[in-house]
Amino acid sequence: MAEDIRLCIIVGSGPAGYTAAIYAARAGLKPLLFTGKEPGGQLMITNDVENYPGYPEGVLGPQMMADFQKQAERFGTDIRSDMIAKVDFTGPVHKVTTESGEEFQAHTIIISTGASAKWLGLESEKLLMNKGVSACAVCDGFFFRGMDTIVVGGGDTAAEEATYLAKLCSHVHLLVRRDEMRASKIMQNRVLNTKNLTVHWNTETLEVLGDEEVTGARVINNVTKEESVIDAKAFFVAIGHKPNTDIFEDWLDMDQSGYLITGADNTTTKIPGVFASGDAQDNVYRQAVTAAGTGCMAALDAERYLAAKEII
Repeated sequence: MAEDIRLCIIVGSGPAGYTAAIYAARAGLKPLLFTGKEPGGQLMITNDVENYPGYPEGVLGPQMMADFQKQAERFGTDIRSDMIAKVDFTGPVHKVTTESGEEFQAHTIIISTGASAKWLGLESEKLLMNKGVSACAVCDGFFFRGMDTIVVGGGDTAAEEATYLAKLCSHVHLLVRRDEMRASKIMQNRVLNTKNLTVHWNTETLEVLGDEEVTGARVINNVTKEESVIDAKAFFVAIGHKPNTDIFEDWLDMDQSGYLITGADNTTTKIPGVFASGDAQDNVYRQAVTAAGTGCMAALDAERYLAAKEII
């Protein structure tokens, strides 16, 4: 093996990237991991994580990612904060280039670039992030059990989030900006048949209300132009996620939303030696624990690939 060709490069951090690094490092692959601009991914903007095994008292998202990073480094992972700007997957040896123009080569690449939640773009939304504003009901709904909550969106994700919250919360207000939902018929029926869930049609958010915590939202009916206030303790934005996969567009297969397509029971992509894990390829579960699981799978897949090629 040439000195300048690494066994494994991991693009992206978060639960998937760091877990892949832990497994790859323990397997002797001496991985090089590029964290990107947001080391730790979405968990860096998550306050309390209570549903990840091993943290019985809960843990702050940034602290959890610091723990993951330390564990990866303990086994010899080379972690760099650079951002990968482009890739070249031609030939058996793959290349990645950082924003500063530095090029690295590896026999295997593990992609763990994650996905970013789409937001409304309101200043009040930013100010109250982690103070009642969230993009994940499964992650944060538990903290608002027995309270009134708001969900924004009209697709399947919003319908799922709203009906999930309805099981925990006293009342859920679903804000839909059109006079119909984009969600599948079965999901719409669930929403409309949930007693403690009210759908506000043709409704858009003008401002999330509150100082140190969410107290509600000021909304407008975009047909009548009538403004009103909805009292609530949490504001969930469920208008979709965008996978951070643009740099792979010319190389790998994606679905219509940009999620990378992998094998049914593995993390392989259509390019031999390139593997995808975490929210970059998971548009269903989007949880830290499932991301970590696919990170583990990607490292094991990479190790088996290298062994089959007799590189290790």
